[in-house]
Amino acid sequence: MKKRGLFGLISLLIILAVLVSGCFTDRNEHLLLPGEPPPVAGNPPGEYFDVIVVGGEPEGVAAAVAAARLGGRVLLVEKRFGLGGLMTFGMLNSIDMNYGPNGELLTQGVFAEFFKEVGGDSFDVEQAKNVFHRLVEKEQNITLLLNAKYESPVMSSDGTKILGVEVSQEGERRFYYAGRVIDATQDADVAASAGVPYTVGSEDIGVNWTMAQTLVFGVGGVDWSVIQATLSKDDDSMTGANRVSAWGFGKEMRNYQPSSPSLRMRGLNMGRQYDGTVLINALHIFGVDGLDEAAKEEAIELAKAELPRIVEFLRQNIPGFGNAYLALTAPELYIRQTRHIKGEYTLSILDVVENRDFPDRIAHGSYPVDIQSTSPKNTGFTIANPKKYSIPFRCLVPVKVDNLLVVGRSASFSSLAMGSARVIPVGMATGQAAGVASVYSLAKGMTPRELAYSPEDVEEVQKLLVKQGAYLRPFAIQNPWENHWGYPYLRALLPVGVIIGGYDNNWRLDEVMPEEAMVHIAMVVAERRAPGRVDRTALHRLVKKDVPLTETKALQVLMVLRGLDPNSIPPGQLKEHFKSQGWLSQEVFSRLPSNNEPLTRSMAYAMMVETFRQLGILPRE
Repeated sequence: MKKRGLFGLISLLIILAVLVSGCFTDRNEHLLLPGEPPPVAGNPPGEYFDVIVVGGEPEGVAAAVAAARLGGRVLLVEKRFGLGGLMTFGMLNSIDMNYGPNGELLTQGVFAEFFKEVGGDSFDVEQAKNVFHRLVEKEQNITLLLNAKYESPVMSSDGTKILGVEVSQEGERRFYYAGRVIDATQDADVAASAGVPYTVGSEDIGVNWTMAQTLVFGVGGVDWSVIQATLSKDDDSMTGANRVSAWGFGKEMRNYQPSSPSLRMRGLNMGRQYDGTVLINALHIFGVDGLDEAAKEEAIELAKAELPRIVEFLRQNIPGFGNAYLALTAPELYIRQTRHIKGEYTLSILDVVENRDFPDRIAHGSYPVDIQSTSPKNTGFTIANPKKYSIPFRCLVPVKVDNLLVVGRSASFSSLAMGSARVIPVGMATGQAAGVASVYSLAKGMTPRELAYSPEDVEEVQKLLVKQGAYLRPFAIQNPWENHWGYPYLRALLPVGVIIGGYDNNWRLDEVMPEEAMVHIAMVVAERRAPGRVDRTALHRLVKKDVPLTETKALQVLMVLRGLDPNSIPPGQLKEHFKSQGWLSQEVFSRLPSNNEPLTRSMAYAMMVETFRQLGILPRE
């Protein structure tokens, strides 16, 4: 269940103040761009633009608008008959807001304009469609191409530069060329087809899964006042409601028994429409390949067949749904995770958890690191709840291919960091940055990659973004855990996805570690970083449930990790044996408690990390 921001009113006032100050009205500062280049020999004839944006997702709209406001001649290519993508065709109408430590809206600029127009953290889908179209239509420099399917990139002869795109529309193949191409598709389709390397799902941490997909559905006949009153009085800090949004009923929905093991309901995230319909984001669908059109269609049909049973359950069990009926389903799935391109920099989970700022910041985020369920066997988890972090421009610049930028959830984020950075407001901020950077780099005669490594030019791009209303203030946030002796070992394990701090960022370093917890972490790290190398059966034999971890048991676990028989050394001699072999550092030995007292999580993390580093399973510092 996601936690909403508590500073909506403050942020709306901030947005209004920015609008009044005129930050969004300074749209006439056009950069001087070169004229149309000569045609490239061997390429089919086509129309030339300064910037081509592929994908009418919210991120693509922000990119096109930002580029046009700087004077770029922009082509916006969208495969659907309208704009808004996930928000309008996937009907994800509740916005995952990003606020800073003082309640400031972090994703200002074009997103703030959209947010002001739709009027809240949940919106009417038809209104959102109209807002996206108005944003585009009032920019004279944008040519909008709807019902146009991206087919392939036009590449330079050596395959290192993208020159344009091939598009099919009304049965015809057409070619369009530009100095810059922005990939704003959900799945980095342009980058992938151009030869940019990428990972899929969470393979970067050594597992073959992606977050669950969702079919948003709409329910009529709902008494919103009852929902609002119920969630406002349940004394659960993770639930709540306002006039347009509600989130809660997780305990109740756990009692729903789906007809297929590929489906599960979670707590309800709800957003109201103008006609009273309530859109619900709660139905998880597992095992769906988000890059396979047939698989997505099959998942939609499976979910649709389940919806009558779900609505009946809501009528019987959820306050305010007594007269509910199924009103609609989204035409597309909400796909949370597919490709992650490899960029000049990859945003890491440590960047997010440690609230890092970067000199080449082009956006800020603060949404919790929300890893949704990946299979019926788990319910997802929240790694941490950052206060504020920035996204470097380098994350938008793919390796290997020039003149291309990638925005949205498929930019260069690790799969864990993407749990926070995937949300649409952050994506729109990256889109706006890509639009500005595209026009600026063309005007300067430099590639986006050259721009990324020029501090002076990055600073100029940042200034242009701020003139367009973006929020890019530098910051420094102290990490309350950084001076704890065990924190460096925690840091080593975080990128593997085995440690959870939750919404309160409590790493519990001084708590006693249970035996089963150490064994579980050890097995997961080994499986993800060195599959088949550790004897799982031998580890399982060691563990007892609900028993605190002792020095002897911890050392026996480390013996198994090293491929040794844990009983080959008498328990009383294990410590001296480890010392003689140099298997643990002096610091760890000096911190081991006397009299075989229970070990803390810090100690368990330290012992595992030092062992895994010696075995080459984890990188050394």
